[in-house]
Amino acid sequence: MRRRSPAILLTSVLFTVAACGPPNPAGTARPAPTTPASSPYGFAPAPQEDGKLVVWVDSTRLDAAKAYQAAHPGEQLDIVTYDGNANGSNTLKTKVQLFNRAGEGWPDVVFTTDNNTASWASQGDDAFVAPLDKGLIDQATLGGFAKGALDVCTVDGTVYCLRNDLAQVVLWYNKKLLGEFGYQVPRTWEDYQALAEKVAAEHPGYLVGTAGDAWTPEIYLWGAQCPANQVTAAKAITVKATDPACVRGAKLIDKLVANKTMSLLPLFGPDFAKNQGDKVLMLPGPAWYGGAVFQGTLKTPEGELAVGDALHWADQSPPVTGNVGGGAWWVSRHSARLEAAKDFVTWVTTADAYQVDKSPGYPAYSPAAAKWIAKQQDSGYYAGDIAAPITAAAGQVWPGWGSPEFSQEAVWAKTVIPAQTAGKTVESLLPDWQTAIEQQAQVFGYQVTK
Repeated sequence: MRRRSPAILLTSVLFTVAACGPPNPAGTARPAPTTPASSPYGFAPAPQEDGKLVVWVDSTRLDAAKAYQAAHPGEQLDIVTYDGNANGSNTLKTKVQLFNRAGEGWPDVVFTTDNNTASWASQGDDAFVAPLDKGLIDQATLGGFAKGALDVCTVDGTVYCLRNDLAQVVLWYNKKLLGEFGYQVPRTWEDYQALAEKVAAEHPGYLVGTAGDAWTPEIYLWGAQCPANQVTAAKAITVKATDPACVRGAKLIDKLVANKTMSLLPLFGPDFAKNQGDKVLMLPGPAWYGGAVFQGTLKTPEGELAVGDALHWADQSPPVTGNVGGGAWWVSRHSARLEAAKDFVTWVTTADAYQVDKSPGYPAYSPAAAKWIAKQQDSGYYAGDIAAPITAAAGQVWPGWGSPEFSQEAVWAKTVIPAQTAGKTVESLLPDWQTAIEQQAQVFGYQVTK
């Protein structure tokens, strides 16, 4: 699920106090790692010892750590809450750099709301995250994750994370309103735009989308196969933000903003639910919108919300969609409790007791996902079948949108949103977006291909 709950803001003090403490009671640095030849994990681990397993989570995933503790009462956990790297904060990277200099302090397990960590934490002599597919996690477990789920944290063929949840984009719509207005559920982006034009003329004030959040390009441009963010190697990226595919997605946004069927208010801001929440006819958005947006923020009544197939452009073959978020679990290669860390990340990503019973998002682990979506369907909240379109979209996420070391959302928020709010079109801002991505990539040492 996404990571913008206001509760996250309350965790900063706890993180500052807990995360900066010593990694063991003595506060001394651990001995040097053993040689790779003696390791069954594919890297040189720290000497293994008993003690508490230090786990960092965001506020939403606190339930995961608590569920593990309840299922393993004999396991000692030190649970630290932090911002989860939300909104491109780089909190984890900053702390890891401090711990690398100090030679101590690293957590054993970390959850991040983004999938960018592998791009920096797997590189260099002081790499932080451990490879998981070299012996630490068995292939049977890795093979249970959805197709492409682990691609975002795979660098040079090595897997570095276990995905917690997926965030595939589908079409959410108010079935009751759509029926009252006599409209059909669109199947393509062309249908969607045509319907938006009808809504603007026949039911002014009603919305079919939003473009006020930093993840807007992950819905409309990722799904358009816009090649603005293609990571081709650990330190290489191709940026073509003015490509015709990007222009097509930008034109769609601009037309709907112009006819006022697409809002520029942030979904979780103070004004959207209050001023426009009861005017939502449709929203293209990730799988977590059902609970976080419609049930949580908009309070959409039971029996009204439905899900359509992920929208695609008519000439796309096969159809693809975008992805907004979905978090990941990482194991530190500095951990002195690797077997406990392995057990923890395996359990929280695969066990029904968390992924089916408590997780707010669509599980990345396929067996749990099937049960999770069935539970949502059986809740009685949704109108019609939600399982088929959400499950299908999980395998349609376009793999051409990369996860570089920097936050694409932060670049969009700084470069596009203020200018768009001031009246500029997204199409006119694509060259500025191109330049901003290039500059950010170069700051992080990427070789940029245009």
